[in-house]
Amino acid sequence: MTAFLFSCENATCAVPEAYREIFHDSEDIVASAEGWEPGSLNLAQAFSMKFRTPLVHGDVTRLLIDIEKEGEQCWSRFSLKLPEATRIRIAERHQRSYRLLLEQRIAEDLRRHAGVLHVMVHTDAETDGRLTLETPEGGVLAEKLALAWYAHLKADDLDVRHVWNAESSALGAALSRDFPADQYARIRLSVSQTFFLEGRPWRWETLKKLLLESLAQAVASVAPVNDPKSPSIAPS
Repeated sequence: MTAFLFSCENATCAVPEAYREIFHDSEDIVASAEGWEPGSLNLAQAFSMKFRTPLVHGDVTRLLIDIEKEGEQCWSRFSLKLPEATRIRIAERHQRSYRLLLEQRIAEDLRRHAGVLHVMVHTDAETDGRLTLETPEGGVLAEKLALAWYAHLKADDLDVRHVWNAESSALGAALSRDFPADQYARIRLSVSQTFFLEGRPWRWETLKKLLLESLAQAVASVAPVNDPKSPSIAPS
């Protein structure tokens, strides 16, 4: 049996009161796609409700700290104004605690289930009407599940891409190193923001329903590779 984990790293453009001064007169930038991913939390919540599992999501704008990155890459032109000691506290509270929570969830699910499917939910301001499924290098189970999901989405006539051997974040890479690829399947889902912001080329609610139903169908057809009953999934 496969457990589900959904996460949404750039869920909000919230700025804690203590740090609002560094964004003074730049509130429009924080509220833009530079500060968060519009629609991502709404979609992640839908997945969480459909598959009846708690959602893990970020709680501050990525312009304060980008929890998917490491080192100096975490900080924006705004947060770099903060003293180093302050940035260390922010990293402990928001970045490291987020990663620890994901690691604990994955480890616990692997103790109870044959495999874990972790979907990192994102929306993309750079594409128009496209869905992208990214799987990491060596992600054996992730590729099987992504291929099955891809096939169902293509059958619904959606513009979808499956990118193999992709690594879009330091957070994702660290998780893939920590857990076995034949049991831990990580898929990064990126959905064009045109669906959420403009209702094109599909209505947002229609797209969400297709994503939820197609994922359920895909997972039902694929078991962890260490399960002798696991079916073989070939690219469409």
